[in-house]
Amino acid sequence: MPRLYCPLPLVCGSTLDLPAAAARHVQVLRLQPGDTVTLFNHGAGWDGPMQSPGGEFSATITAMGRSSVQVRVDTHQPTEREAARAVHLAVCMPANERMDWLVEKATELGVATIQPLMSERSVLRLSGERATKKQQHWHSVAVSACEQCGGNRVPLVHPVTSLGAWLKTGAAADAGAGGQRLLLALHEGATPLRDTGRLTQGGVTLLSGPEGGLSRAEEAAAMDCGFAPASLGARVLRAETAALVGLALLV
Repeated sequence: MPRLYCPLPLVCGSTLDLPAAAARHVQVLRLQPGDTVTLFNHGAGWDGPMQSPGGEFSATITAMGRSSVQVRVDTHQPTEREAARAVHLAVCMPANERMDWLVEKATELGVATIQPLMSERSVLRLSGERATKKQQHWHSVAVSACEQCGGNRVPLVHPVTSLGAWLKTGAAADAGAGGQRLLLALHEGATPLRDTGRLTQGGVTLLSGPEGGLSRAEEAAAMDCGFAPASLGARVLRAETAALVGLALLV
């Protein structure tokens, strides 16, 4: 059954018009009145307000226009397929289309939030309207990934910011009360992330650098903010691969 993200209040027995993106999806699939779809609407991330009882809803298409689709919300299933703990991924954006791929795969793995960052060695640099459009685009990528993988919570994609600004204002908030902060690092003395993950209780904020890694000054600044260095092993992974491997070991 097709799954659609519908960021509207969902009440069994009610009739509503699907948002434009969901309606287009129905049109592309060539669904007809009488066909059923699955709706979910929790899109504020792990820490945001729940707009419904959670889970997902079965709905029946009742009418279709040129660009509009009306559905009747039928039943609610309290199904959740989320990770056992909230992992907040703070990642220095890789270049080209790799950030799209990273957002998609991180969503499939069950990331709670994604913080796009710019650091000293970042190739991709965004600001102003371009940064806002990219944030909106990555939200759409996350929505599509949730529709495909069965997740009912669309991860929150934060606005693009610099690593320095985020360490001053965002790191503590993302980690949450009692959360742990981990920094992917290659230098000696870093604890294997696989071992760290087993010991971690509660939420985790995972910081991953760009192509070429973080500078020594940036690593020092992160550790001053409470980030503990963690290693993925002896091999040097691509920026987007490292972030996803780290996430997979923690969720």
